[in-house]
Amino acid sequence: VHLIPVNPVREDGLNPKSRKRIMPDLLTEPPAIDPVYEAHVYCNVPSIAERSMEGHAPHYFKLVSVQVLIRHGDRYPLYAIPKTKRPDIDCMLVPSRKPSHPQLEAFIKHMSKGSAAQMDGSLSSLPHFPSHSLCEMGELTQTGVVQHLRNGQLLREIYINKHKLLPSDWTAKQLYLETTGKSRTLQSALALLYTFLPDFDWKKINMRHQWSTIFCSGSCDCPMRNHYLEEEQRRQYSLRVKNSNLEKIYVDMAKIVGIPTRQLRASNPIDSLLCYFCHNVSFPCTKAGCIGMEHFKVIKRHQLEDERERQEKKLYFLYALLATHPLLNQTVNRLQRIAEGKKEEVFVLYSAHDVTLSPVLSALGITEARFPRFAARLVFELWQDGKRPKEHFIRILYNGADVTFQTSFCKDHYKRSSKPMCPLEKLVNFVKRDMFLIFNSTSYYDACHRRAL
Repeated sequence: VHLIPVNPVREDGLNPKSRKRIMPDLLTEPPAIDPVYEAHVYCNVPSIAERSMEGHAPHYFKLVSVQVLIRHGDRYPLYAIPKTKRPDIDCMLVPSRKPSHPQLEAFIKHMSKGSAAQMDGSLSSLPHFPSHSLCEMGELTQTGVVQHLRNGQLLREIYINKHKLLPSDWTAKQLYLETTGKSRTLQSALALLYTFLPDFDWKKINMRHQWSTIFCSGSCDCPMRNHYLEEEQRRQYSLRVKNSNLEKIYVDMAKIVGIPTRQLRASNPIDSLLCYFCHNVSFPCTKAGCIGMEHFKVIKRHQLEDERERQEKKLYFLYALLATHPLLNQTVNRLQRIAEGKKEEVFVLYSAHDVTLSPVLSALGITEARFPRFAARLVFELWQDGKRPKEHFIRILYNGADVTFQTSFCKDHYKRSSKPMCPLEKLVNFVKRDMFLIFNSTSYYDACHRRAL
C-alpha cells in the first residue's frame, strides 16, 4: 500500500501527526470537535502572558535539575500546494513588527557575533537566525523566534531568578544542549537560551548535533518500532479512505487548483493551509475559485478524529514506547547521576520536532495532552527533599501544566501521597523495566527484535 500522510507536517518519515485531545468521559457524549479552535491552539501566536506551573514545590524542596524538550517555533510550510502562490510571509526579523519581544533587537545583534560557539558537525554552517525576505521552506519565522524568546524568559524567571538553578558565573559543563540539524531547531534553541541564561556567552555554548528526530543516538536499530509504525500508518490510511466527506473536499480542492486529486493529497495541503491560517493570510485562489475555511475545517476535523481512533487502537503507543526509550533512558541516567550529587548538566535542552515530542507524551501515558503546538515545551524537574536529602522527586510539565500524575507510572502514587510530586525511582523503574512488559520482554534490545505476538 502506498501510504499518503493525511496529518499535517511529517518532519521525516518516522511518525504521522496526531492532535492529542482530552479523552471524553464515557458516560457523556464527547464534546463537538471545534477544528478552528484547535488550529488556533496549535498556532500558539504570542499574545497574553502565559501562566505556568513550573517551579512549584513545598518550600523545603530544592530544585536540582531541569530537562527541557521543545518543539521548534512557528515555521514556513514544508510542502507547497501545486499551482498556487506560496504564502507571502517575511522571515526577516523586524523588532517593530508584531509579534515582537523587548529583547528581539538585542538577540539579533548577539546572534550576528556567534563565532566562538562549539557547534557539532554541520550545525556550524547553519544561520543563527532567520533572514530571508520571503521565507524558505521550513524556515523559522519571526513568530517562531518570539515564541522561544518568551519560553526562555518565562523559564528564567522561575528557574534562574527564583530557584537559582544556574549561578551568574555558570560554566559550559552545567548545560547539555542538543538539536537536530535543521536551522529551525537550532534557531529555536538559541532564542530560548538567549533569554534564559543569566548571561549568554557564546564561548560556553556547546551545541551537539542529533541526526535522528527521535533522538535515538546509537540505539536506533529497532525493527519492531518500524513494524508498529507501519501498522499505525495502515490504520491511518484506512480511516482516511472511509471518510467520504474528506474525499469530496480533496476532489473539490484539486479542481480549484487544477491538478489530479492524488497529487493534491500527496502535497499535504494542511501544512500550507495552517501557515495561511496562523499568519492570518487569505487561503489561495485560482481562476476556478478559492480554497476556503470549509475545506480547512473538514481536513482539520479528520485529523482530530484520526487522533481519537489512534488513542483507542494502541498501535501508536507501541511504536512510541520503542521510539522514545533511548531518549528517556538518557534522561533517567542523567537524573540519577545528579541525584547522586553530580553537579554537571543540571540544565538540559533538546530542540526537536513534533515527531519527537508526540511519542514521548504517548509513551509516558499522558493521553490527555494535545498534539505538540509550535514552540511546545515538555519539562522534567528534579527536586531534592530538604528534610530527607537522599530522597528525590520529579515533576513533569507540558506547556506549563503539571501532568506528573497523568503519567502511567505515577497515577496510583498520587492517591497515596501528600507530596505534589512523583518519586524519581518510579520513573527509573518505568524506563528501565516496565516499558518492556507489554512486549513480554525485559530489555530494549529484546523488545526491538522480538516478533509481534
